[in-house]
Amino acid sequence: MKSKPHIFTVSEITAQIKALLTEHFRNVSVKGELTGVRRAASGHIYFQIKDGGAILKCVMWRSSASRLRFELEDGLEVVAHGKIDLYPPRGDYQLQANRIEPLGLGELQLAFEQLKARLEEEGLFAPERKRPLPFLPRRIGIVTSETGAAFRDILRGFERRFPDVSIILAPSRVQGEGAAEEIAAGIGALNGVKDIDVIIAGRGGGSLEDLWPFNEEAVARAIAASRVPVVSAVGHEIDFTISDFVADGRAATPTAAAEMVVPEFAALLRDLEKTHHRLSLALKNLYERARMEVARFAASPALRRPLERVRGAEQGLDDFSRRLPRALTLRLQNMREGITALSGRLDALSPLAVLERGYSITRKAGSKQNLRSAADVAPGDEIETRLAEGSIRSRVEALQRENGKNDDDKKGETPHL
Repeated sequence: MKSKPHIFTVSEITAQIKALLTEHFRNVSVKGELTGVRRAASGHIYFQIKDGGAILKCVMWRSSASRLRFELEDGLEVVAHGKIDLYPPRGDYQLQANRIEPLGLGELQLAFEQLKARLEEEGLFAPERKRPLPFLPRRIGIVTSETGAAFRDILRGFERRFPDVSIILAPSRVQGEGAAEEIAAGIGALNGVKDIDVIIAGRGGGSLEDLWPFNEEAVARAIAASRVPVVSAVGHEIDFTISDFVADGRAATPTAAAEMVVPEFAALLRDLEKTHHRLSLALKNLYERARMEVARFAASPALRRPLERVRGAEQGLDDFSRRLPRALTLRLQNMREGITALSGRLDALSPLAVLERGYSITRKAGSKQNLRSAADVAPGDEIETRLAEGSIRSRVEALQRENGKNDDDKKGETPHL
């Protein structure tokens, strides 16, 4: 007789499957492409890993997600490490990832490239944001480890170039957990100090892991927000960090940073001596030109015999005073003669002068137009004749033309005006 199969409840079978999965897949590594990446408000990250044949749901709890150096993005090829578990409410199995590594680029290099691209898109690397370094800073702030070689290198650089420079150190860790936050806090603190003209933030060389605090976003934001110029001095010449791109100046080494922010005192003295020599020469030349000008002016007749010019001017004035009345009289006579001649010409052209010679001017009564022909009037018209003295008003009785004929043939008398 066959025994009856055991009937599981959903919860029972789910619990057994969960136990099996947890037991056999407690430490697995899965390779694939990220898709559906979503970061919840709680800080947990939900995503899926897929290949050409299947897809696996995954979760990374906040405690593990906070340790990620790079951003999870759709399409990124990764290897996820963790354990397979089952979520009973939905019956879904999933990978609980505690560590994720990108394929191809290393984790830190990928994080560097992602942050660099994001900050560059924001404009934090733009040349127009960068401020010029002061020529001769009153006080210099330094953010680095007070026990590190970088601090000693900077001090030696100052001692060699400008021994009396004033500095303020904001000590901080420059590697390890929490170092980025201390560096950012040091930059912020120095911005609150009076008379700080420039800040150097840096450390000596090391691995990418050692230099990583200077690739953190917190440090980049602190440099961008600084009210005074910041020089990034991290590692050796071949090392580039995010801080180098954001800072107003990049020094290849901490020693180079000291050379960048202060001039060489001996060179300043040489420049001052050259300037003093040029000024002395210029003043000497100016004095010599002024002396020659004064000598030339002193040798002029105006200074040697000042009254001679005055007496000459007085004599000229007396001569002019004598000639002026005669010149005015002659000028007035010429003007009077010219006016008389012009008056004679005007009189000759005047109609009144013609009347003085016995001629007259005749117009129809009420008209201003002179009569030139007998045909311009008719018998019975009133006419007005202008003489040299006075005028005559008369009436036309008959007309006589140049051929001697009367307009009135019945009268045998000669018509007259």
